[in-house]
Amino acid sequence: MAEPPQKPILQKPPGYRDPSAPVHPAPRQPFRKPVMPPSMYPKKKRRSCCRACCCCFCILIFLILIILVLAGAVFYLWFNPKVPVFHLQSLNFPRFVVTVKPDGTYLDARTALRVEVKNPNQKLGLYYGGTNVDISLGKDGGIALGSVSLPGFSQGKRNVTSLKVVTEVRNELVEDGAGSGLKSGYRSKSLAVNVKVQTSVGANVQGWKTGTVGVNVECGEVTLKDVEGGGMPKCKINLLHWITLQ
Repeated sequence: MAEPPQKPILQKPPGYRDPSAPVHPAPRQPFRKPVMPPSMYPKKKRRSCCRACCCCFCILIFLILIILVLAGAVFYLWFNPKVPVFHLQSLNFPRFVVTVKPDGTYLDARTALRVEVKNPNQKLGLYYGGTNVDISLGKDGGIALGSVSLPGFSQGKRNVTSLKVVTEVRNELVEDGAGSGLKSGYRSKSLAVNVKVQTSVGANVQGWKTGTVGVNVECGEVTLKDVEGGGMPKCKINLLHWITLQ
């Protein structure tokens, strides 16, 4: 007996997946950091540039200081600058009257003096700002004899200038017990006079002027006897408010 013909096996269509076949997960790809465009990157801080600028600035300041120190040393060695010298040249009282009244003791006085200012520099001229001269009596300067302001002036090399100062006081009230002492001191020429000069001085080199520094001059406790016969007591100089020179 003949066998019936077998049915042809059907071919699987393309892309067919057997539902009974085990499912294998697809292999994972390694994680990659997303790449951003250049415009999205944060800008770097310019610390290195700032540090370089600060270093250059500090070096520049240091070099300027060195140049100034060297220039000052050369200036000092070449010109050998010296401070001016002050003397009390003359002193007198054209009028000196002490009057005792019922309400107190009063002084009428006219004081005339000269202050000699000498420039000892051989290569430098000097110039002075406005000058104020204050005159008083007593060791503590308790009795004022007046003050006067003088205009500025200039000095050439090794020049000597004489400043004339005249002050006047009227009806200056003094202590009752001081009246007799003033009278006797005036007669014996032993009155102690204090002269204070406040000014500023700078150097002048061929028309080029430096800055000025403050100068305080004190001619303390000078009597008429000290200036008799041409005597000129030397005054103390206080430079920059802390350097005192005799």
